[in-house]
Amino acid sequence: MTERGPVIPEGSQKSYDRFHFAPAYQVGDTVYVSGIIGSGDELDAELESAFSNLAGVLEAAGLSLADVVEMTSFHVDMKDSLGPFMAARDAVMSEPWPAWTAIGCTELAIPTGRVEVKATAVRR
Repeated sequence: MTERGPVIPEGSQKSYDRFHFAPAYQVGDTVYVSGIIGSGDELDAELESAFSNLAGVLEAAGLSLADVVEMTSFHVDMKDSLGPFMAARDAVMSEPWPAWTAIGCTELAIPTGRVEVKATAVRR
């Protein structure tokens, strides 16, 4: 039988119970990570935090950023955030690059968030 269920990193159970969504969901060797928004006053700090949080969710599933095969980023202000997003991504990921879609939007679930990233990773 295929392993299937939510991935809930340590410290995330209260959010799972309150908001009724999993930080990630595993089906077999594939892990689908929900959108992650970082924190920080400056955009660079927010992006660094988002990728650190993404790495933490993947780690809870026994994976790493190297296992990401697809990602989608959502940008409140694409013009100002796309370059810094790519720099933050490149600081923690390397080839082979995952498939990636960047989407401009008007707002995110957390009002102060400027960029959100979701990803799909596959166990090697």
